[in-house]
Amino acid sequence: MNKSGMQRYNILWADDEIDLLRPHIMFLDKKGYDVIPVNSGSDALEKCDAENFDIVFLDENMPGMTGLETLTRIKAKRPDLPVVMITKSEEEHIMEEAIASKIADYLIKPLNPNQILLSVKRILENKRLVTEKTNLNYQQQFQQISTAVNDYLSHDEWSDLYQKLVYWELEFESNQNRQMKEILEMQKMEANLNFMKYVKDNYEDWLDPTEDDTPILSHQLLRKKVFPQLKNNSSTFFIIIDNLRFDQWKVIEPFINEFFRIDSTDLYYSILPTTTGYARNAIFSGLLPLEMSEKYPDIWMNEDEEGGKNNHEEDFLNRHIKRLRLDIRTSYQKIKNLNQGRNLVDNIVNLIHNDLNVIVYNFVDMLSHARTEMEIIRELAPDESAYRSLTRSWFQHSPLLEIIKRISESGARLIITTDHGTVRVKKPFKIVGDRNTNTNLRYKVGKNLNFEEEKIYYTRNPEQIHLPKINVSSTYVFAVEDLFFAYPNNFNYYVNYYKDTFQHGGLSMEEMIIPIISLNSK
Repeated sequence: MNKSGMQRYNILWADDEIDLLRPHIMFLDKKGYDVIPVNSGSDALEKCDAENFDIVFLDENMPGMTGLETLTRIKAKRPDLPVVMITKSEEEHIMEEAIASKIADYLIKPLNPNQILLSVKRILENKRLVTEKTNLNYQQQFQQISTAVNDYLSHDEWSDLYQKLVYWELEFESNQNRQMKEILEMQKMEANLNFMKYVKDNYEDWLDPTEDDTPILSHQLLRKKVFPQLKNNSSTFFIIIDNLRFDQWKVIEPFINEFFRIDSTDLYYSILPTTTGYARNAIFSGLLPLEMSEKYPDIWMNEDEEGGKNNHEEDFLNRHIKRLRLDIRTSYQKIKNLNQGRNLVDNIVNLIHNDLNVIVYNFVDMLSHARTEMEIIRELAPDESAYRSLTRSWFQHSPLLEIIKRISESGARLIITTDHGTVRVKKPFKIVGDRNTNTNLRYKVGKNLNFEEEKIYYTRNPEQIHLPKINVSSTYVFAVEDLFFAYPNNFNYYVNYYKDTFQHGGLSMEEMIIPIISLNSK
């Protein structure tokens, strides 16, 4: 450290004409860097063995061991040590070989002191400078976000606010300033509290077909965002990655950008409950749950009925298409495991003659539920940042990325969306119900439910929000913010088991405000 408390970095500089570079070395010393000069590649290797350096400058054209040879041997021992190659030559093959050896930068002689300083700062102080700039920018926007959180926002403005919060969350991903992260987390908690109040006041109106100023909801998604794309006489693939939050989309987006141009990134709202059985069935049927139960009782599964709640998605889709009198060829695939994903990769070529190909990819759902069941996942994803990282790593190595690549090669259009998001639950909320009450942690439906009414969202008249009434006294109760429902018996065990897991079914920005992205092949 220097007197001001700033860290002094150690630089190793290897050049057979090092004496001619004394002015540059003195310049760096005044700027707070300690430079160790050597005259050859062999001396550089000896120094690297004996001391720790933060960065190495290598002249490419040294007698004896060349810069490229020295670079190779340094990287073999210290692969993470940044190396800057310096040369008089602009020959392309030298540049290419140096870049292939993973150099940090490439400078051409004659050197300019500020050019050297910029390279050093970019490599060694980039993280600190970016962190400081990020903190400053967030501080400047803090009051603007706080004001917006407490305003009476429209559904579009809530979507914009949520995107801003996610943006800063991602900006702070590698930020070491814990205080700034905590401030952002508090803003997000306050936003979710006010979002809950907003939804409570407006949700019933959103479901009224005569209302104009409403967000696109689950049951309107195909009609408003997908079916209109089928008029272009080309195949469209519609992929639903379940449980995919907006922040998770942002971390997998760069991989998809290699193969597709993004036409639009929009947000729509999941219906309540934010679960597969309700939200995803609503997507495929084009109907709200009450209408599904009345119109298609043969394939709708109520809470009190045995069996999977999402086993008839293809039936709902086909009836939806028939109801709208669409003359289109379709396919439907549901991927539940790795082998099914691999098989679909090879089958993409056989699907491009269809107008609409629907793919439901369930892995993210399995991942989030595994978070509560497997200790290894609990260790891998202890917080939001780790959960995003796990999503990124899974996607990068999954058959889904290969499927998307094959779709791009076919020239087809692609639409990616989800059925609902998830929220990390932290605080238990006591609820009492009989043994017929469903097991979801973020919503409950049953009779004679006992709970603190003022702290959550509930309805004793399910028909008002287009949900089926299972019996005469059915009540739907939705967890808000980061709450999760727990029964009084075995309360402590229940809390320890589910606290800090990712759940869905309730009312939060993360669960309800979700992405739909339209893409064209590059």
